[in-house]
Amino acid sequence: MDENRAPLYEKLAEHSRRRPLSFHVPGHKSGQGLDERAEDHYASVMAIDLTEITGLDDLHQPEEAIDEAQKLAAQCFGAEMTFFLVNGSTVGNLAMLMSLCGKGDLVLVQRNVHKSVIHALMLAEARAVFITPQMDELTGLATGVSAGDAERALRAYPEAKGLLITNPNYYGMGVRVSELAELAHQYGKPLLVDEAHGAHYGFHPGVPPSALSEGADVVVQSTHKMLTSMTMSAMLHVQGPRIDRTGLRRYLSMLQSSSPSYPLMASLDLARRQMATQGEQIIDQALQHIRWFTGQMSKLPSFRAIGEGMFSAAVHTKDPFKVAIEDLTGTLNGYKLQERLEARDCFCEMADPRHVLLVFGLGSHKRDAEKLFQVFCEINAELRLDKKELMPKTTNIYKLTPQMSISAPVSFSHSAARRSGPTVRVPIDEAVQRFAAELIIPYPPGIPILYPGEQITPETAEYLGSLTRAGAKFHGNAPDERCTIAVFAQC
Repeated sequence: MDENRAPLYEKLAEHSRRRPLSFHVPGHKSGQGLDERAEDHYASVMAIDLTEITGLDDLHQPEEAIDEAQKLAAQCFGAEMTFFLVNGSTVGNLAMLMSLCGKGDLVLVQRNVHKSVIHALMLAEARAVFITPQMDELTGLATGVSAGDAERALRAYPEAKGLLITNPNYYGMGVRVSELAELAHQYGKPLLVDEAHGAHYGFHPGVPPSALSEGADVVVQSTHKMLTSMTMSAMLHVQGPRIDRTGLRRYLSMLQSSSPSYPLMASLDLARRQMATQGEQIIDQALQHIRWFTGQMSKLPSFRAIGEGMFSAAVHTKDPFKVAIEDLTGTLNGYKLQERLEARDCFCEMADPRHVLLVFGLGSHKRDAEKLFQVFCEINAELRLDKKELMPKTTNIYKLTPQMSISAPVSFSHSAARRSGPTVRVPIDEAVQRFAAELIIPYPPGIPILYPGEQITPETAEYLGSLTRAGAKFHGNAPDERCTIAVFAQC
C-alpha cells in the first residue's frame, strides 16, 4: 500500500473542491451557515465536516476510503488490524475490556489505570485483581507492574481472561512490555496495553519501542496526545490470535458515535501519513529542542528537570517528550509552580504535589523552548529572593508492603442497587478503615485513588488529604472544601 497517500482526507478534499449542493446533515452546509464571527477559526474545517454520503464510506461498515486508511494505519504502526476511534482512547479501553470479559469474569489489572478502565469493568460487571505498580524512589511516582508481581498474579488466578497494563504512565515512565507479553502468553492470556501516551513510540531510536513491537495483543493509543491528529481522535491496534476481533467491532459500533466526525478521522489519516513518511525526521528535530531545554534547566539551581539516567530500577524506559520539573528550594509545590507558569502564558499538562509536567510534541519549536526557559529563569530569580518554608512532604499511596502487591478480586457493577446503602460524609482523617462510597479521581491524570467499596487505608487518607490541601483538581465525586469524603454508613 502507498504510505504517501491519505485516502480519507483526499476523498474529503476532492468532494469539497467540487462545491456540491448539500441536502444532508450537518446543518452548517460545509460552513455556509457558520456564525461569521467564527469563520477565521472554523471555515476550513467545516468544509470537510461531512457525513456518510456516497463515496465517503462509513466508519461502522468501512469498505472504501476509511477501510483503506485503517489498513494503512495498521501497516504503519505494526498491527494486523487497526480501528479509528472518534471518542478517544476512552472508547478503546471500554471496547477492548468489554470484548474480553463478561459478567463475573476476572481480569488482572495494573492498579494505577485510567478511569475508563474502571468504567469498563463496571459496564462489563467484571471482577479485577489489582496489581500494585512499582514506585520510583527519586520522584515518588508510581511506574508500572513488575514481571515478578505479574507472574504471581497469573499463577494465582488461572481463570483470568487477560492482563491489562498502562505503559507508559502519564510521566513517560515505562516497563519492559516484552517481559509482560511473554509471561502473559506463557499462561495463555492476552496482554492488553493502554498506550495512550505512546503513539510516537517505535518511530525513532531516541524513544522507546512500541507495545505492539514488544508483543502486546491489543493496544490503545491516543494519537492526538503525542502525534498530530485532532483532540478525541485515537486508534486501537490488534495483532495475534488471542483477541476476539468480531467482539471488538461489535462493542466499538455500540460505544462510538453513530455520527463519527470526518475531520477527526481525516486527521488520523494525515497523522499516520506524516509518521510513515517523515516520522523519524520530525521526532529528531523535536528531540533536539527538548535536549537543549533540559540542558539549560540544569544550570538553574532552583529546579530539577527529571530525565534519563535519574530513575530507580522501577523505570525501564523513559519518554524524552515528557519533562517533569521540581522546585528544589521547596518554596513551590507543583500546583503553585503551575500557577506561576500560567501567569506568564506558559501552560503545562498537569501538576502534582511535587512537579509540573511539561509535554513536548512534534509541533514544539525551538522558540517555544527558549521562551519557556526564560520564564523559568524569571521564576528562579523570584525563588532566590523569596525563600519560604519548605512545602510538606506527601505520601505516595503505592508505597505499600509486598504482601499488598496483589489484591483480592474486586467486583464491579454499573447497577446502583449493587452499590446502594446509606452514606455519610466524614473528615478524611476519620475515614480510615471505612469503605469509600464514591470514586475519587484527581484529573489529570485521571487515575482513581479510591473505588466505591474500597477500604480506606491510613496511607490513602494521608495522600488524599495532602492532594486536597495542595489544590489538586478532581473529576466526579471529590473531597469537599471541608476535606470530607463519602463513606458507607454501616461499614
